[in-house]
Amino acid sequence: MTISNAYRRVPLSLRAVAATVLLVAATTPFATPQAHADNNRLNKSVAQMIGIVQYKAGCRTKLTIDPRLQLAAQWHTVDVLTNRDLDGHLGSDGSTPQARAAAAGYPGEVQETVAVNPALAISGLELINQWYWNADDLSVMSNCANTQVGVWSENSLDRTVVVAVYGRPA
Repeated sequence: MTISNAYRRVPLSLRAVAATVLLVAATTPFATPQAHADNNRLNKSVAQMIGIVQYKAGCRTKLTIDPRLQLAAQWHTVDVLTNRDLDGHLGSDGSTPQARAAAAGYPGEVQETVAVNPALAISGLELINQWYWNADDLSVMSNCANTQVGVWSENSLDRTVVVAVYGRPA
């Protein structure tokens, strides 16, 4: 028996159902989840390493993560990632770290460190080394008055941006 003869023996209603299933499967886009990097572990490890830098600098107050500072860091991280002419502390709208922190509801004084890495990813250790060997960034990281921090990172295929906003509660 040939395939076409076998096909003819299948009842018409079953053939119609099979054809409908095939048509729907062929024309329906697959629900493929979008890839999204979760940098939560990197963000937390960077905050921990900043705490270690502070401890080595003689700071004995435990550094804590503040969600308002994290929000200010997130805003600037996304801004720097999407506006390639930015690589420092000023936002595309002219905002400063202090203005972003205030807009996020943080009442104290802030400082900021920014890292732009020309690659898909960066390790926390690479990042801390980058900031550690920059005198301005080391001064910010090791400032014992900064007892709170918010860290945020974002990636694109050719760039990773990490921002840490350090706070001194009012």
